[in-house]
Amino acid sequence: MHKFNVFLLFLSITSQLTAQKHIISGYVTDKMSGERLVGANIYNRKDFLGSVTNNYGFYSLSHQEGQIELVVSYLGYSPVTATLILLRDTVISFEMELLSSEIREVTVVGTQRSNVENTQMSMMDLPIVKIKSLPVLLGESDVLKIIQLLPGVQSGTEGSTGIYVRGGGPDQNLFLLDGVPVYNVNHLFGFLSVFNPDAIQTVQLYKGGFPARFGERLSSVVDIRMKEGNLKEYHGDFSIGLVASKLSFEGPIIKDKTSFIISARRTYADILMQPFIAIANNTQNEKIAGGYYFYDLNGKINHKFNDRSRLYLSAYAGSDETYLRDKSTTDDSYNYGDKFEYRDKFGMGWGNIIAALRWNYLLTNQLFSNTTLTYSKYIFDVSSESKTINVSKDLTSMDYFRYFSGISDITAKVDFDYYPGAHHAVKFGTSYTHHNFKPGVTRFKFDYEEEAVRIDTTFGDEKIFANELVAYLEDNFDITSWLKVNAGLHYALFNVQNTNYLSFQPRISMRIMAGKNLSFKASYSKMAQFVHLLTTSAISLPTDLWLPVTRKFEPPVSHQVAVGTSVRLPEDLDFTFEAFYKTMDHLIEYKEGASFGSSGSGWESKVEKGKGWSYGAEFMLEKTLGKTTGWIGYTLSWTERQFENLNFGRVFPAKYDRRHDVSIVITHTFNDRIDMGATWVYGTGTAATLGIMKYPSMYSLGYSMDYYSQDITEYESRNNYRTPSYHRLDLGINFHKKKTHGIRTWNISVYNAYNRKNPFFIAWDTKHYYTDTGVYYGKPVLKQYSIFPIIPSISYSFKF
Repeated sequence: MHKFNVFLLFLSITSQLTAQKHIISGYVTDKMSGERLVGANIYNRKDFLGSVTNNYGFYSLSHQEGQIELVVSYLGYSPVTATLILLRDTVISFEMELLSSEIREVTVVGTQRSNVENTQMSMMDLPIVKIKSLPVLLGESDVLKIIQLLPGVQSGTEGSTGIYVRGGGPDQNLFLLDGVPVYNVNHLFGFLSVFNPDAIQTVQLYKGGFPARFGERLSSVVDIRMKEGNLKEYHGDFSIGLVASKLSFEGPIIKDKTSFIISARRTYADILMQPFIAIANNTQNEKIAGGYYFYDLNGKINHKFNDRSRLYLSAYAGSDETYLRDKSTTDDSYNYGDKFEYRDKFGMGWGNIIAALRWNYLLTNQLFSNTTLTYSKYIFDVSSESKTINVSKDLTSMDYFRYFSGISDITAKVDFDYYPGAHHAVKFGTSYTHHNFKPGVTRFKFDYEEEAVRIDTTFGDEKIFANELVAYLEDNFDITSWLKVNAGLHYALFNVQNTNYLSFQPRISMRIMAGKNLSFKASYSKMAQFVHLLTTSAISLPTDLWLPVTRKFEPPVSHQVAVGTSVRLPEDLDFTFEAFYKTMDHLIEYKEGASFGSSGSGWESKVEKGKGWSYGAEFMLEKTLGKTTGWIGYTLSWTERQFENLNFGRVFPAKYDRRHDVSIVITHTFNDRIDMGATWVYGTGTAATLGIMKYPSMYSLGYSMDYYSQDITEYESRNNYRTPSYHRLDLGINFHKKKTHGIRTWNISVYNAYNRKNPFFIAWDTKHYYTDTGVYYGKPVLKQYSIFPIIPSISYSFKF
């Protein structure tokens, strides 16, 4: 009986304690635009217990009954405080104002949340204001160019937007635009990315310690969220640069209820090329037309049903197009009385289309749901056609070639954010994706009317359909006041060619506070991906092929362990150190001499399977306060590969292995009218495969002067040579002026300010010498090819 009474007393006390806790929830928005703010901090000033807004500006926290003082803070905004007596569950939303110009000069221009206190390892926020303030290439600011400046991230080659994260290849990076995968992120053959900064609200980079909600790639996640559109009033901006022009416009469709944003960008290289093409068209018998251009189009509609329900519709379309047309005729005197007309056409295009329909619904004050339908498509298409028309006899001969490949996804998913208490933030959800792969189809067509020969054939890999099911559970919780853990499990099922691949991927990150300004962190994550990218170069080209795993080639898998520390130093400095070790299995690479256009029964016959590993250390010293901000980053790393049938089975450095990588980034605000930015980067040369000896083949013996004779090159090993080191200095300055209807900005930038000749690629060249006997001798010379000397640029923009 005594034990029973004690039990009843325990239940009574527990019930009373539970009753004393209440839920505070709501949204944090920008007061001027009504857009929700991602990553805002909400906490009680007394005990510092709080929460962080999710990707849709929602927060929820529980607290003991009584008087509390809530503080809301966000990058670049004035803090908001609210004092209330908590007696029951309460819904309270906050509107935040941008800091005044005087205060903004000394505000944070770095990460939104303290690296010292954050559980998440290897993650960085990139403010759009930072992206736009740094030097640009050809007048265009670029998200991926800034990401390349971070420790642990390396660029491909000169001018490329390709990123290589902790030893991973270009296909091991997941790019998400409003939660939708983007398969090809390159414009201008890799020199610019498809992400228009004018349409972007937030950018987050994950290099390791991946939360369980992310999957599908081995090395990184770049999570980009588009702006929602201004709910209060109309705004816009446009800019004109050397390469492209941009226009963005946003505003309410129904004030405080429905908003929109639309942003467009197009290059005019094809227009600028016309005078040069006109010069080439200097003969009556030949007409030439050609050009290159790309465009981006972003759009989003945001509708608020009520405080609990909101609907989003976002879309992106972008494409690169290259074309050439040549038409010529010959005189009758050269063709035995017949007149001929020649028509040649060449075209190459690639691009993405994505769309997302998203519904947010607040089920309870502690449970937030997000239901999404998405579509993503990438296609590459190249074709050429050559016609010879005998005008006199009305006969036509034609050669036609076309190669196309692509991938499309349809996805349905539902995600939940659950806040059971002040020390817990749980995320869980599931998704289903239907994949449609076109690995590569080639069509040849020959039609010779005069000889009555007709051939029309199509060959290559057939369509491959696959289904992917994902479920995840993730919990961010406090074990003690000094130990915080983010643990989760990512489960994936991939079905292809009647084969099922199951993948259980555990993830865990932990943070130990060793003092107010010092923390230690550790993480482990297993990742798997179900697609491959076959590439033949160090930069991303449209000829790179996206392919699914098959019965023969199973999913690549990585295991990554990282440890590190974060220290808050005097003088507004933050220091971060991380060391990592990562293994990668089931990687694929082309066989020697194979490519997307080489002969063979299919892509599986052109590749080999192997493994890789990467390890190193990353250092970052960052200044986030004051008129002068920026960071110094340094990475020391090793990246190696091993394939049984490549390089005689011996270990070799990956082509993007780079021993040392340094970046220095500085921005300075002089006043409201002038600010500047400077970046300096240095990198050890990348690995390349060069021959060590060349000798004549059996065919060419005795025919050394024959035009068609071929030599054989001997290679010592794969990636046996290091290119010269890479370094450059970029400078930029912005001049702002407030006008009657907005703010005008002139940007002047200099890319590669001291004109460093950085290698784009390196190859052997041969100088020929002739003797009296007619025999020639070739002297091999290693030649470096560079593409970007010093490049000044200027752009004009107006924000209204």
